[in-house]
Amino acid sequence: MVITFLITMALMLSPAVILADGHNTEPHYQAGPASQDGIGKFYMGREISHIMGHLGAGWLERSTREQEERTDLLVENMNLKPTDVVVDLGAGTGYFSFPMARRLTRGKLLAVDIQPEMLTLIQQGKEQLNIDNIQTILATETQANIPIGSADVVLLVDAYHEFSHPWEVMESVVKGLKSGGRIVLVEYRGEDRNVPIKRLHKMTQKQAKKEMQAVGLVWQQTDNYLPQQHVMIFVKP
Repeated sequence: MVITFLITMALMLSPAVILADGHNTEPHYQAGPASQDGIGKFYMGREISHIMGHLGAGWLERSTREQEERTDLLVENMNLKPTDVVVDLGAGTGYFSFPMARRLTRGKLLAVDIQPEMLTLIQQGKEQLNIDNIQTILATETQANIPIGSADVVLLVDAYHEFSHPWEVMESVVKGLKSGGRIVLVEYRGEDRNVPIKRLHKMTQKQAKKEMQAVGLVWQQTDNYLPQQHVMIFVKP
């Protein structure tokens, strides 16, 4: 029983599972030495970082966040239409879900997260704030579970770099987007050493463009109105 458990854990934690016949079940990824903040799994030259669990919810809701990151500017500049269907992918506590939902007077907000505990927090917030146009969706490590062809905009704030299967997840996101739909990818600027965030929790524009292009998305523009983060816009052709 102990041996079975250890084998199961090894398969779960292995960056790339190699079967007895030599077949790699995760051909998009490479294994390597894990850094302090990484999982030892590499995608297109980038080591994937550890995920911040639901126990970090307090940091997401810290009172200084709006001032530090100017999160208010992000929502204001997303150019959301009242009828849009917007996905908050990696929604966490719903920090962005709630203000976006208020703007979608005839639309809908899909709050997607891999952690049920986070979705529970959003459900509680819906009831407290009396917001009825938010639908919570439980994602998996490989699927965002967005209904096909349903989304006008998908927002990812400081979440993408933690995806253990970024290629698979973004493939599913592209399927969930309408033609012409937008990805708004927000990540701490990896080019800027002065941004006080751990290296694996930042991304450069060059790396982001390479990874989004791999799933067929087209870079449209990068806005730098936020003090610490890139706001990178990609479009589904």
